[in-house]
Amino acid sequence: MTDTVSPSTSAGPAAADAASAAHRGPAATARGHAALAKTQVLIEALPWLSRFQGATIVVKYGGNAMTDPSLRAAFAADIVFLRYSGLRVVVVHGGGPQITAHLTRLGVQSTFVGGLRVTTPETMDVVRMVLLGQVNRDVVGLVNDHGPFAVGLSGEDANLFTARRRPAIVNGEEVDVGLVGDIVEVRAETVDALLDSGKVPVVASVARGVDGGVYNVNADTAAAELAVTLGATKLVVLTDVEGLYADWPASEEVLSELSITQLEDLLPTLASGMIPKMEACRRAVRGGVPQAHVLDGRVPHAILLEIFTDDGIGTLITPDDPTTQASAPGVSSSRIGARP
Repeated sequence: MTDTVSPSTSAGPAAADAASAAHRGPAATARGHAALAKTQVLIEALPWLSRFQGATIVVKYGGNAMTDPSLRAAFAADIVFLRYSGLRVVVVHGGGPQITAHLTRLGVQSTFVGGLRVTTPETMDVVRMVLLGQVNRDVVGLVNDHGPFAVGLSGEDANLFTARRRPAIVNGEEVDVGLVGDIVEVRAETVDALLDSGKVPVVASVARGVDGGVYNVNADTAAAELAVTLGATKLVVLTDVEGLYADWPASEEVLSELSITQLEDLLPTLASGMIPKMEACRRAVRGGVPQAHVLDGRVPHAILLEIFTDDGIGTLITPDDPTTQASAPGVSSSRIGARP
């Protein structure tokens, strides 16, 4: 009888590997080569993963990213990815569409003056209920589907945000719009403590008033003020456009990067919808935040594309003095080739 000897015993490991490859066939080999593209993504992200260890990032969440189910899921996954990557992440949200929808169900018409929602005491009750009882809990739940990190907060908690009543300006005249406020003080000790413990604070844009009342505040502004107080490395504002257009509506060219002075020169010319977002970026950078970004929240994983790729997306606002940006922890002075 003749013994049957396997390739692995007759010709050693090399022959076994060759036999295994032949057994897998060309389809498996092609799949292996295709997977190499995924490694390139990881390698490109490596410098940014190293650079942003321990950095604080404040993300203003809103627009389609908050209402489209697939974008909501992508956003939550991004936030947890940032947390696992060693970043300290804070989410600040509003909820204008949800508030309007709830008021409509109650038969209450939403009224806006000078871009501000007229907020009566009855309307404020709805604002608090929707922001804290619905939107905040939804965002916390989405994030916690990926890991036990998100903790919901209101700007009222521990007097995180204190606001003073503000009017709308119409044709140069002040118009009372009710319980709408401007943030005048931020006490971020609770947020800092949560970040130190590895949590992701999710903050609703409601504030305690200097008069003891409760005020509806703009979420873009709240995110900017919190970023300044925390000494954040970045403010990221999600919106429903690609970024800041060079000459809208004549051109769809997106401005990739602007200095703070260039932005301030453009502010009076901007469409009303972009003014709060770009004003928030202005506040943040003037307050010492090295970078502020406006990103298209309709793009899945927009935050990861901005932070962990060389090209990035959206519009980046930086200080006039590049050494200010370069001296901040984890920040390079050039967007090209060494972003962010």
